[in-house]
Amino acid sequence: MPDMLVRLYDLPDPAPYDRRTEAAGVRVRRLDAWDRIPLRRWVGEQFGENWASEADFAFSHGHPITGFVAMKDGQIVGFAVYESSRRGFFGPTGVREDMRGNGTGASLLFRCLEGMRDLGYAYAIIGGVGPAAFYEKVCGATVIAGSERSVYGELYEEMRARAQRQV
Repeated sequence: MPDMLVRLYDLPDPAPYDRRTEAAGVRVRRLDAWDRIPLRRWVGEQFGENWASEADFAFSHGHPITGFVAMKDGQIVGFAVYESSRRGFFGPTGVREDMRGNGTGASLLFRCLEGMRDLGYAYAIIGGVGPAAFYEKVCGATVIAGSERSVYGELYEEMRARAQRQV
């Protein structure tokens, strides 16, 4: 899974995604201190402990917390963080499976990319991308040549080895 690069100085307009998100009854907001434990629990349940650890790290920078949450009817339905794996990196991010396709993932992505731009970055790296077509379409991300192993290469190899030992 390669890394991708996003030009933060030339982001597309997020308004169409934000309208779809709002129409689905989802509100995207910056994380607050009191979100830490519920978010870590939710991310762990939905996406695993590795992502939960990374999401938790977004709370360690002070203010502002480097992440956003999507809420519907008082429940977490998605999240996105930045500056968690490495400086200049977006992610991880995830949306509850039954809530995908309504703009929530894109709205979360844009809030984080705008937050990175506000920190002074000209570019953001999306590490170990799964849905490359999504990032290409939504924010114009491009694959970084030679990044197939990604910054997460050793982690992926370690996780595969662990899974094989458990079989």
